[in-house]
Amino acid sequence: MELTTKTLSEFDSALEVPTYDRSRITTGIVHFGVGGFHRAHQAMYIDALLREGDGFDWGICGVGVMPSDQRMKEALDAQDGLYTLALKHADGSLEARVIGSIVEYLFAPDDPQTVIEKLAAETTRIVSLTVTEGGYNISHTTGTFDVDNPDVVHDLTPNALPRTTFGLVCAALALRRSRGITPFTIMSCDNIEGNGAVARRAFRAFAALKDPELAEWIDSEAAFPNSMVDRITPVTTPEVIAEISSTFGVDDQWPVAAEPFTAWFLEDEFTLGRPTLEKVGVNVVPDVRPYELMKLRLLNAGHQGLAYFGYLAGYRLVHEACQDELLSGFLLDYMNLEATPTLDPVPGVDLDQYKKTLIERFSNPQVRDTITRLCAESSDRIPKWVLPVIREQLASGGPIDLSTAIVASWARYAEAVDENGDPIIVVDQLADTLVPLAQKQSEDPLAFIGYRKVFGDLVDDRRFVTSFRKSFDSLHAVGARRTVEEVRGL
Repeated sequence: MELTTKTLSEFDSALEVPTYDRSRITTGIVHFGVGGFHRAHQAMYIDALLREGDGFDWGICGVGVMPSDQRMKEALDAQDGLYTLALKHADGSLEARVIGSIVEYLFAPDDPQTVIEKLAAETTRIVSLTVTEGGYNISHTTGTFDVDNPDVVHDLTPNALPRTTFGLVCAALALRRSRGITPFTIMSCDNIEGNGAVARRAFRAFAALKDPELAEWIDSEAAFPNSMVDRITPVTTPEVIAEISSTFGVDDQWPVAAEPFTAWFLEDEFTLGRPTLEKVGVNVVPDVRPYELMKLRLLNAGHQGLAYFGYLAGYRLVHEACQDELLSGFLLDYMNLEATPTLDPVPGVDLDQYKKTLIERFSNPQVRDTITRLCAESSDRIPKWVLPVIREQLASGGPIDLSTAIVASWARYAEAVDENGDPIIVVDQLADTLVPLAQKQSEDPLAFIGYRKVFGDLVDDRRFVTSFRKSFDSLHAVGARRTVEEVRGL
């Protein structure tokens, strides 16, 4: 049966449906980047709040900016914003509920002015973001806003209709300022260290180029809380759609599947109030940094540690790679010996138990997360999750061999051919630059790590270069499995 408002009452009780009156919901949140993660995480929390009889003025209006977002608009419009969230438990059981917190979806390329007016409306109090690690247009090495981005250049042209999130949001903030309306809170939910601070830097930089007085107003009046978000959410496959359909009898154009675990740590810094998210399990804290570093340097960097070695060793599914004791042992060694010493104390969290839980989560056979998903867009991920660990360990004189082995495994993967000579499709916005550099490493060992746009000055550090080359040479000489054994001292 098709999923729409009219059919909600007709589904079997095994499929949880919204028990609240969706006609009462008004939009308080405008969200950029409605993908799988947002729908499994933030939208789920708002749905949970609505089920508690709260949050009716915090409905979500999704916004798509990329051409590829047209498909999401079509799917959500056809289903009145409804979709199925299926939680895949390790024992094989499937738990599903229909999420009803997204009440509107706008596709910016079709009508940017409507998006701007939605953002400028007094009812809009939070603008949230899951635009990926690379979506903030900030250089990995300089930390500055990329003013040469063609879409940014376009949006800075006088009277141009905005193409970017920056252009849309800043145009709306300019309207709010002229109308005497307090600026909304901009809430990043991306996997970036200091994501709120990064968002502030990006939007303020764009505004300064467009209107310096607007930038000053944003700086003094707007809020950019930091947050840590956590839920493994693989890409929705045809198999997932078919499984949900056969199990629950729902014809959903774009459901989302995720692991049961979820967490959200959020700083309490909002200009116009916020939903009472603590009612539904969100940890509202004064400082997110300890939790953020824990997640980025253990879970996210751990995924990178598993990805390239796992792929080169022949695995294609994350749980299969993590169930290999050699690879899971490598992850634990990395976490314990190199990542954990760079973390701040984490109030209320048992780090040893958290690391054990990560291995269990990665090993969940029902999630069926793919290695290739973890290997994608590495030039955005490695600099934010792994390189900071290396830099801190270099500064303190701590060990780096496990972290640099992760970088070496990426450099080997980026050569675009596996150990059997079969091609690898490298998915990365910098693939056209990085793959040729990786393929030159046999004649120039520093070609890949010498790309300063990604690695900065690490190539100038003798200890880093020596450690990297040892693992990289081993990957070519004896392969991924033996290299992991060597770096672990087995």
